[in-house]
Amino acid sequence: MQKVTPFLWFDHQAEEAAQFYVSVFPNSRILEVNRYGDVGPRPKGSVMTVVFELDGQAFTALNAGPQYRFNPAVSFMIDCADQAEVDHYWSKLTAGGEEVACGWLTDKYGLSWQVTPRRLIELVTSPDKAKANRAMEAMMRMKKIDIAALERAVKG
Repeated sequence: MQKVTPFLWFDHQAEEAAQFYVSVFPNSRILEVNRYGDVGPRPKGSVMTVVFELDGQAFTALNAGPQYRFNPAVSFMIDCADQAEVDHYWSKLTAGGEEVACGWLTDKYGLSWQVTPRRLIELVTSPDKAKANRAMEAMMRMKKIDIAALERAVKG
């Protein structure tokens, strides 16, 4: 078991959300579904928790009611090797969700994600401050990150 596991609170969509996330990420799977028993705030037999892995990272989803909602103060960053990966995750995770800005989106369950190509990080942290600034300015105008547009911006 990993030392720290994200634990996601849902109203009643924990299993549906876990199945969706597993369908989006490669090397992912549902590990366990646990149900409420005789004692519990939800009906007996309904899904309590779903333990799942996204590309080796364990998560737990909990059905516990509408008291709490996700917000952008916590997000998950997806390390993307290239534009094809950016496009894949962006199209899957924005379906039914919302494009935000600068590579951020909110999925249909309200969870925030940052779809981040490695090249973006390289460009905005460049030791050449003028290039880094141009990359940052270009990124600030984007929703989904476009690596080719970043490269053009850096070249001036």
